[in-house]
Amino acid sequence: MSLATIGGLAVADCKDRMRRPAYAVTLLAAVGLGYVAAPEADARWVVMYIGHHRGVYNSAYTGTLIALAGALWLTLGGFYVVRNAISRDQSSGVGRLLAATPMRTAGYFFGKFLSNCLILASMVGVLAVTALVVQVARGEDRGIDPVALLAPFVVIALPVVAFTAAMALLFESVPLLRAGLGNIVWFFVWLVVAIGGQSPGAPLGGIGVHAVAQSMGLAMAEQGIDISEGGFSLGLVYLDTPLRTFVWDGLDLTGGFLGGRLAMIALAVLLALVPALWFPRFDPARGHGSAAAGAVEEPVTPAVPLAGASSAPARPAGTTARPAVTTTRSLPASVVRRRGGYVRLLVGEFRVLIQGVSPWWWLGAVLLTVLGLVLPFDGMILVILPLSWIWPVLVWSRLGTQRYEYGVDAILGAYPWGRRRLIAEWAAGVLLTALAGIAPAVRMLAAADRPGLAVWAAGALFIPSLALALGVLSRTHRLFQAIFLMWWYAAINGIAFLDFMGTARPDGVPAGPGPLLILGVAAALVGVTYLAGRARGQVRA
Repeated sequence: MSLATIGGLAVADCKDRMRRPAYAVTLLAAVGLGYVAAPEADARWVVMYIGHHRGVYNSAYTGTLIALAGALWLTLGGFYVVRNAISRDQSSGVGRLLAATPMRTAGYFFGKFLSNCLILASMVGVLAVTALVVQVARGEDRGIDPVALLAPFVVIALPVVAFTAAMALLFESVPLLRAGLGNIVWFFVWLVVAIGGQSPGAPLGGIGVHAVAQSMGLAMAEQGIDISEGGFSLGLVYLDTPLRTFVWDGLDLTGGFLGGRLAMIALAVLLALVPALWFPRFDPARGHGSAAAGAVEEPVTPAVPLAGASSAPARPAGTTARPAVTTTRSLPASVVRRRGGYVRLLVGEFRVLIQGVSPWWWLGAVLLTVLGLVLPFDGMILVILPLSWIWPVLVWSRLGTQRYEYGVDAILGAYPWGRRRLIAEWAAGVLLTALAGIAPAVRMLAAADRPGLAVWAAGALFIPSLALALGVLSRTHRLFQAIFLMWWYAAINGIAFLDFMGTARPDGVPAGPGPLLILGVAAALVGVTYLAGRARGQVRA
């Protein structure tokens, strides 16, 4: 198959995937990050600084700032957007058609790699436009230099997103990583890349931070600015006083630096093609099914309670197969009330939520509960509480998504009590959250820790609210996994205003947002979910 044909398939696949809500949500987050990365002069936060200074917002500095911040975000959020290239072909039946064509497996993976790159590169392009808007809006230097503005996106952001596009394909083709576990593993891989990629010894120049820091340091030295105090920092930091400024005209694009960026792109292409060595390309004769790479596990369809319809047949966390549609009988409202229909609906939704979960997952949950009851109180707060509320992340991510992944959203749209079913789905998530964190709640109750217990209760309502809202809005489980992992990681690292669990306790009481604020956010998320359901005709009463 010719390169032109592969390119045409890649463009068509890219256009189809760009219509997905997850793309729009991730793109909006990237644009918001780009705007936040360049705050106003009197702002009390900063994303990039060096020696208590920041650059004047000219084209070179603004472009580099937003390119670096965008590269960090797209290696995480972008990964979850493009990590469905193979599974969509499998679930939609396109894979079987491809198996009957003369296309080689290497050509298939190269086309998917190009499609992933186009999706992420489109986000990089929008970030470049954002940089232009930010430079004009800040007004410190409105002289537009197109080369200085765009060069950082080409030499810094594009090689990094190419690497991300290749890793998404690699993860999808490895049996152990193709499901939800791969999403969790990538978060920790991203941490290594984001932190280690800033070091001077990072392979292939890392994410480009070291070269930028060196160039800025030389510019500051030429301007007589002492940079002995404080080094280079890339990440959200709150300030006591605004930073001083210096003028920086851009990165010196040496041959060594450009060679490292080209080598990163070459490595990305190699990583994208490696799975062709074992991938069966949807050929049933080669064992493409439950065990072959790229396959998805067949879900178990549970019995649905008589009192109402549940969201979808359940499946193991992270899978996307579409089973045969299961129909259920609905009863008149009076009969539902007499027979305890509301409780039965909640039980049904809970069964759907947890159906197919591995026994090993339950063993881990029980172990965390036992440890939470026997460890010292401080250790329980610092270790068991965060672990208890990250353990069910793959199960939470099912909320609001299964109806779309199984293709039964149109059927459920005809369900006469859509609002009750939505509330039951949310309540099932609350029940799971409470069960996962029951040991910390019992310990707080025994210790008369009322502030901590109040935050715990608010957090138990907040987590499923976030999962359900992101699931309904994006129609994919990956967005919640990405956002919640970042939020959770920030909370356990002492960022108090994001601590919805109450783990940050410098004075013995939770230092994060109060329970009323957490409850308010949870209520707002539930409201957004309800309005989104009404707009799509899924909630009629």
